[in-house]
Parts: sequence; structure tokens; C-alpha cells
Amino acid sequence: MLGSDAVSPAATPSQDGAPQPKQSTAKVIRAAVVGTIVEYYDFGIYGYMATMVATLFFVSSDDTAALLGTFAAFAVAFFLRVPGGIFFGHIGDKYGRKNALSWTILLMVVATAAMGLMPTYATMGVWATVLLVLARCLQGFAAGGELGGANAFVSESAPARWRATQTSMVNWGTYLGSLVASLVALGITSVFSEEQILAWAWRVPFLLSLVIGVVGIWIRNHLEDTPQFQELSEKGETKSLPVAELLKTSGGSVVKIIFLGALIIGGYYIASVYAATYLQTTGGLSSSVAFLSTCIALVLGVITLPISGYMADKYGRQPVLFAGSVAAAVLGVPMFVLMSGGSAWQAILGQAVLFICVSVVNGASFVTYVEMLKASVRYSGIALGNNVTNMCLGGTAPFIATWLIDVTGNSLAPAGYFVFCALLTLGAVFFVKETKGIELRTD
Repeated sequence: MLGSDAVSPAATPSQDGAPQPKQSTAKVIRAAVVGTIVEYYDFGIYGYMATMVATLFFVSSDDTAALLGTFAAFAVAFFLRVPGGIFFGHIGDKYGRKNALSWTILLMVVATAAMGLMPTYATMGVWATVLLVLARCLQGFAAGGELGGANAFVSESAPARWRATQTSMVNWGTYLGSLVASLVALGITSVFSEEQILAWAWRVPFLLSLVIGVVGIWIRNHLEDTPQFQELSEKGETKSLPVAELLKTSGGSVVKIIFLGALIIGGYYIASVYAATYLQTTGGLSSSVAFLSTCIALVLGVITLPISGYMADKYGRQPVLFAGSVAAAVLGVPMFVLMSGGSAWQAILGQAVLFICVSVVNGASFVTYVEMLKASVRYSGIALGNNVTNMCLGGTAPFIATWLIDVTGNSLAPAGYFVFCALLTLGAVFFVKETKGIELRTD
């Protein structure tokens, strides 16, 4: 299925009219995954380094206020994901998926590397904070065009019988990128002293983006566009303003995408990025244990994704979405009880279970989005719906979770947010038709 000899079902005619085989599906998946790893490493490393960033860029006598400032900057980037999604969705639907995806990775690398070169508050005062927030905004703008485009790219190159399985692998990139970020954060906190980290070592994770970014850019630049987009382009059926066509013909599908994505976005940021902080501030664990727990959860998520995709191909999208969201709603509070217990094994178990629930839903979500939308607005539709959810539930998740504990005094308050996201997804499942086995829409 994924070997180097596997090819996508369509073929492109050569100049003499003879059909030429398309690029292998393995190459398509590899390009999507590697690029997404870069994007989500860059986007996630800020969250994993939150406690260090708070000290360096948000000076305050109140540690909670500084951390809230850090997470507020984390959230600001998510508001830029919507215009970023619209912009890159326009490019992807009008000029090609490859063009859009090449630009998203380049902008993300530039923004992240810039963070690693910035002066801190001690050197530049409030202007250092301003520069950090601007770089986060550029990250958000670039990230807005990544995941939707990568999923559209792979799904349009995959055979119908394996579409969910292969599309689920795109989200390996989100998890592997976060995993690499978490491992780097773990390495930094394990190898260097706190004084060394605050003096210079905090810059290393951000500057590493240059190394892995070059690899991702090179791989994507050697791709061809998808058969469906090439067909649209050759027939002159691309839309002059894809987002307008999207809202006119597929607005209902966008709304469904927004609600379906609640758990895989809000729940994801609670179970991964915020959990690393929660285990330190509420669970009383060291940063090394917190990052180790997060790494284990991400590894289990990587394993779960293709299993979920395979189950969606075999039994349908709806049963998988239903099972994952019900499990998340039921297990959210008990797992947070474990995570706040103060022992390493409880932390690892609680975080892992939460993340597996998210991954089960994630494995079947994006293929469902793809199959709801026609080719001429597919990139725009996934990007818009996914990024509205990111803006409302993802970027604000760490901030709201920290704020809920501060206001209520209840260390389990973030569990309520996680369960709320699961219930939103569960409700949306009942309004989505089963799309297993259908041909992707072109009109």
C-alpha cells in the first residue's frame, strides 16, 4: 500500500499522448508528513518552552501573570490562522496545492528562527515582547495554510479504499513535530542548568528549525501537484475567488468541520501542549518528567492514528468518530485526577489515555472533511473550518485552562474544557453523513 512502487490512480499524459505514471503515494505522504513535522515543531516548541519564555519575555512579579502572558501570545497566533487559511486556501485552490504548501513551510521556518535570534526583555524591554508576538503572528499565518492543504494533497492522491488510512498519516506530522519539539525541550532541560537555559540555551530549539526546515522545503519543491487539481486546472474549472464559492455552495460543510474538529484541536492542545505545563504547576512534577510523559503520549498517538484510519476505511468514518468522542467525554475527568496525583506513572497514564482518545477521532476526521467538499474549494474549506476551530478552541486552550484554575481554585477545571470539546465533536457526528467509499467530488 505504501511502498515506493505504489502509484496514485491517475496518470498524466506526456507530450506524445502516452500516459505517464504519477508520483508514488509514498512520496506524496512523505512530503506531506515531513512538511507538517516542520510546521508543528515550529509551532509547538513555543508552547513547550512556555515557562522559560515567560521568564525571558514577560517579566512580572507574579509567576501566574507571566505564564498567562506567554499563553496569551500563544493564543494570538491562532487568530492569524484564519486569514492565513483563507490566503493559502486561495493559492492552493487557484494556483495549486504544491505552491501553497511550499510557502507555508518557508514562512514558518523564518518566523521560528527569528525567535531564536531575538533580544530578551532584559535587553530590549517591552519591544522584545512585541517582536516575539509579531513572530508568533507570522507563525500563525503560515500554519493556517498547512494542515488543510497537506490533507487535501494526500487524499487526492490516495485510492478510495485506503483514503482514510493514508490521510490519517498526514497527522503523523502534527504529532511527530510536537514529539520532536517535546524531545528537544526535554533534552535542553536535562542537559543544561536553569542558568544556562536562561542565558543562551533556550535559543537552540528555535534555531534548530533552520536545519529541519531546509529538508522539508527541499522535499516539497520536488513534488508534482495532485491529479484532481491538474484536471481542474487543465479544464479551466478553478475558481477566481475560491472562498466566495465555498461560502456560497458549501457553507454547511464548513460549519460541520468547525464543530467536528473541537476535540482534535481543543482536546489536542489540552492533552499535549498545556499538559506539559499542568504536570509541573499542578502535578508538582519536574519539567523532565512532564516532557517525558508528553513524549510517551505523542508516541502512542502516532501509533493510534493509522489504526484509527484503517478502522475508518473498514467500518466507516462515523463509528470511529463516535467511539473516540464518547471515550474522551467519559474519561476526561478521571484522567485529570490521575495527572494531578503527583506521581510519574499516574501522569503518564492519564495523559496517554487522553491523547489516545484525541488520536482516535483525529484519524477519521480529515478524510471526512475532504469527502464533504468539492475539489475547487477543498483546500479553502478545510483550512477555513479547521482554523476557525483552532482560533476558538485551540489557541485559547492553555490560556483558558490556566485561567480556570486561577479563578476557581479547582485543579480539575481544565478537565471540564476537555470534556466540553469532546461533547461538541460528539454532537456534530450526528449531523455528518457517512462518506466511506465515495469518489471525491469534482463539482
